[in-house]
Amino acid sequence: MWYEILPGMAIMGICLSIPGLSTLYMHRWCNGGKEKRIARFPYQWTLMERDRRISGTNEYYVSKGLENID
Repeated sequence: MWYEILPGMAIMGICLSIPGLSTLYMHRWCNGGKEKRIARFPYQWTLMERDRRISGTNEYYVSKGLENID
């Protein structure tokens, strides 16, 4: 019957989601708890450069709140 395909589809769905989820968690682990940011447009690149300059550590993923900026 039609329900016999469900276990195979579940296994295939799990196998297809492993690379995406593992990449997400590796980026969080490597970047101090935040996902890796991707600059697809020039505006996004300027925002990343601004965050790198403001952080004081030359890393875009180390952020300061507005109250901590001199």
